[in-house]
Amino acid sequence: MAAVSALALATAVPAAAQSLTMAVGAQVTSLDPHYHALSPNYAVATMIFDALTQFDSEARLEPGLAESWKPVGETVWEFKLRAGVKFHNGNPFTAEDVAFTIARVPAVLNSPSSYAIYTRAIERVEVVDPLTVRFHTRAPYPLLPTDLAQVAILDRETHEGATTDDFNSGKVAIGTGPFRYASFRSGDRLELTRNDAYWGDKPHWQQVHYRILPNDATRTAALLAGDVDFIDQVPTSDLTNLRRSDRVRIAEKDGLRIIFLALDHQHPQGSPLITGNDGKPLARNPLHDLRVRRALSIAIDRPAIATRVMEGTAQPSGQFLPPSAFGAIPDLGAPRTDAEAAKKLLAEAGYPEGFRITLNGPNDRYMNDARIIQAVGQMWTRIGVRTNVDAQPWTTFIGRAGKQELSAFLVGWGISSGEASNPLRSLIASYDRDKGFGTSNRGRYSNPAIDAKLELALRELDDAKREALLREATKTAMDDIAIIPIHIQKNVWAMRPTLVHDSRADELTRAQDVRPAPAR
Repeated sequence: MAAVSALALATAVPAAAQSLTMAVGAQVTSLDPHYHALSPNYAVATMIFDALTQFDSEARLEPGLAESWKPVGETVWEFKLRAGVKFHNGNPFTAEDVAFTIARVPAVLNSPSSYAIYTRAIERVEVVDPLTVRFHTRAPYPLLPTDLAQVAILDRETHEGATTDDFNSGKVAIGTGPFRYASFRSGDRLELTRNDAYWGDKPHWQQVHYRILPNDATRTAALLAGDVDFIDQVPTSDLTNLRRSDRVRIAEKDGLRIIFLALDHQHPQGSPLITGNDGKPLARNPLHDLRVRRALSIAIDRPAIATRVMEGTAQPSGQFLPPSAFGAIPDLGAPRTDAEAAKKLLAEAGYPEGFRITLNGPNDRYMNDARIIQAVGQMWTRIGVRTNVDAQPWTTFIGRAGKQELSAFLVGWGISSGEASNPLRSLIASYDRDKGFGTSNRGRYSNPAIDAKLELALRELDDAKREALLREATKTAMDDIAIIPIHIQKNVWAMRPTLVHDSRADELTRAQDVRPAPAR
């Protein structure tokens, strides 16, 4: 690649002492921290806003705006809040702001993936005093402190009646976080300045230039040319050369993001982008047959994708999480590739000659996303499922996926909490707006048995019993091919050698995690 061949010529120009320029590969779709549950949005939200709890770089829960929390009854959690915290406009942070925030989350209009999943367990909020709040839940709910790490706290006075457009314009992009909003151009860049009154560890950078560069080659070239100091989603094709260079520092972290294929479970009488081999619509949706779903899964050579497409930056998977994570099934590996068995399953299902399908996905969101669906398309075509591959920019693609216009499509899910209840609630649970379940279940999979297990797990206070329930729900979902897992992604960042990065398992790219390297 031309960008990498320029490596030897690139000159490492020290970053301005108080300024950091970062380039990220994924689009930030909104500055409203309650509008769209998407990792790039969450990363930005954690720079401007704070939550009551937060995750460290290993996805372990730690205090945020709350100093401590404890259950004070079977259905009551009490949180003690930090004193002296102020919003960027000088307003004091109090329990009233917490109560306001919890009420706002489910009321955000037109949310494509709502944060209400993290507040639905709360029946009411009791303000005990300015620095004490109690959450009354509908049933015992052990995950409340974990869920609240996803919910950015807003200022009641500032944000009463504020719309998502008000956030995106910067008018109310005001939080308690380590950085203050300066400007935002959607699809281009976000400018931030340091919050010198921040309650926590002060970030090093006075100014942050957060550029959005979805093109892989452009991001790498910008780093090598000295136009940016730091990039995420390092292209796998560049890694070998970048690792050899003393002009670039690489940071890596085993991640918690599953890359998978979602399938159309909603339309029984024919799927939008599936036809017979003659190009005519089918009377029934083949994806409603478990044998077809299993055939499509075992046709995929996951190790080949991990080694050839991802170039060693992924681990083939047959479930949501790494085997060591809470609720994961330790001995459930990636399905074994078997093209001949896949053909037999198709014939048993009534498709001995296969059918035609369009496999959709983004081309600018995940590492090698377009290349992954190209590879899968070839593997499916080999078993007789003639596959047309359609890779589109994320903003176009995700809009179509959210409207259930697709038959099979590639997406990813970053699991910040490291627990199986997170993907089960969001990706697998039957879509239920009132419960906040299935908010990213774009294929509209539904299985009452899984829903029942999940409901039990979310009420179970005993960790061992809860984990057993989550494993049972996960096993049922994987046996039923609710989704087709492909691999768990490794997170890779690159930066000037004058910088160091506290790399995160949840893959968030944030300015507060970057600092100057210690002097040698």
